[in-house]
Amino acid sequence: MLSEAGGQATLLGGTTDLFVHWPERMLDADGVFIDLSGVGALRAHRWEDEALVLGGLTTFWDIIQDERADREMPVLVQAARTVGAVQIQTRGTWAGNIANASPAADGVAALMVRDAVVELTSCDGIETIRLDEFYLGYKQMRLRRDQIITSIRVPRQSCSVERFIKVGTRQAQAISKIGVAIAQSQAGWRIVANSVAPAVCRCRTVERALDDRVPLPHVDALVELLGSDVSPIDDIRSTAAYRRGVLARVLYHELAPLCEWVGPQRGAS
Repeated sequence: MLSEAGGQATLLGGTTDLFVHWPERMLDADGVFIDLSGVGALRAHRWEDEALVLGGLTTFWDIIQDERADREMPVLVQAARTVGAVQIQTRGTWAGNIANASPAADGVAALMVRDAVVELTSCDGIETIRLDEFYLGYKQMRLRRDQIITSIRVPRQSCSVERFIKVGTRQAQAISKIGVAIAQSQAGWRIVANSVAPAVCRCRTVERALDDRVPLPHVDALVELLGSDVSPIDDIRSTAAYRRGVLARVLYHELAPLCEWVGPQRGAS
């Protein structure tokens, strides 16, 4: 159906992003909408030997309810619990969170910190791409108009550190002022932030500093490193200076107990 529409159609998954803007988009009513809810093959998630595979219609609530996910990939559950409230979590999908391409997407940060891979399907076949290479800019993706996100593969690598922290105006129904996902595995450190760049992004300069055990004795050292990784803006929810400073402080607070090279150096006068 998407191919027949020449790619000029809007796909409906959980619709939580579409419906909230519907009063402002009444002119879209003449467009073509394709409801994916009847495609049962996209609904379920499954555990494989090397990955957790989320279907294109797997919801946040599906993962919150999965006790195995809570044990093996707690960062996904932590992030899912911050997306809207329960009503949103039971409808919103992980794939929709990716395709909506919001810089503030909490689910995307949690997936990216675990090196998730996105499967894109069209009539021409299947293409896979790492989530940290998926975004090209604000609302720009490596997703063609004739492709559907059919699954997301999350590697089952063991993480010694794994957490998601969100700063917002309240505990639920709030868009992130900043959010950050942190993980450490055999692949090294992963630091992924949202609401601080045109798209959710890895903080690669900070990651390299952590992998190389570069001394970070105070918050300002992290602020300086983040200058190469993020480009926050002033908007209705926050200022660029606030976002940069709070992100550095959150990271400093989380990393100092874990890394002996973060925080005041031992034995320093």
